[in-house]
Amino acid sequence: MRNIVILGGGYGGIKVATGLLNQYLPEDVEITLIDRNPYHSLKTEFYAITAGTVAEKDVRMEFPDDSRVNYVFAEVEEINTEAREILFSNSSQVLSYDFLVIALGCEDNYHGIEGASKYTESVQTIARARKAGVAVGNLKAHGKVTVVGAGLSGIEVASEIRESRPDLNVRLLDRGESVLRAFDPRIQAHVEDWFNKNDVEVIHHANVEYVEKDGVCNNGVCYVNDVTIWTAGVQPNHIVRGLPFEKDRQDKILLNEFFQVPSQEQVYVVGDCAASEHSPSAQLAGMQGEQIASVILSVINGKDPKIPKPLKLKGTLGSLGKNDGFGNMMKQPVTGLLPRLAKSGVLWMHKRH
Repeated sequence: MRNIVILGGGYGGIKVATGLLNQYLPEDVEITLIDRNPYHSLKTEFYAITAGTVAEKDVRMEFPDDSRVNYVFAEVEEINTEAREILFSNSSQVLSYDFLVIALGCEDNYHGIEGASKYTESVQTIARARKAGVAVGNLKAHGKVTVVGAGLSGIEVASEIRESRPDLNVRLLDRGESVLRAFDPRIQAHVEDWFNKNDVEVIHHANVEYVEKDGVCNNGVCYVNDVTIWTAGVQPNHIVRGLPFEKDRQDKILLNEFFQVPSQEQVYVVGDCAASEHSPSAQLAGMQGEQIASVILSVINGKDPKIPKPLKLKGTLGSLGKNDGFGNMMKQPVTGLLPRLAKSGVLWMHKRH
């Protein structure tokens, strides 16, 4: 048997799996999908778990029920690329692979800031978002929440908490001179205005020096704080960072045009672990996953794969609570209810397919 092993059932991994399952597979091919959870998590919605505005069951889905897939729900400890084996934490089980898809996603990058990893909450996994949601939900009236990082995740977390708990004091620390530096100035202005109208304190030119249990110290000023949520950068999964493959400056694995590791073409990489000209996103990972599935299907059927077409992303959408949002649609900046509805539509489509 030839075993296709997919590490991670996120947006990229699940698209590889469904792309393979939607086609004929030779009888000597089997698929093994490995994930720490027995369900597919909708990571783009973890901010809502943190704010307590949705039930956890609304941001997870069952994996495909197909006899051609073996599921292993465990924590990966190591990828032995020489022996072509996967090793697991707290288990002596060893899994061999003929083809490997690395879709392990990302984790927080604390940039070496003292106390950040110990004293902050995270939205990078469903378990950590759940923990952050408990911390926010348990705050007494007028509790203080600081969100570090004013990218897409930080904006959505801060605005959702504000809408969920009007009694809380919410602060957003932004390293730049404006939130959402990668977005159009009109979107930046709209978001800044939303925060101003909804009493979210935004501190620009932030430079977090260290984090304590009950506070954040920024530019010489220490803010007393009840909950600190870290959204100030990510990096590829630590297992991927330790692999003996050539990487870019962000520790993402460099690939050929088929999403393969050049030195080991049986290894494919998708999503946050793969070097790309595009910024990481669920949309990017999903599109890469579809193309990887097509390449693998050609290879296992003894055909030369076609070079995948350049990816054309459809834009980015973000939310400001349940009735406002922002994004790039048809290459144009859009704000208000329309992009918020569009984001809900994208979520519905992902669940449907």
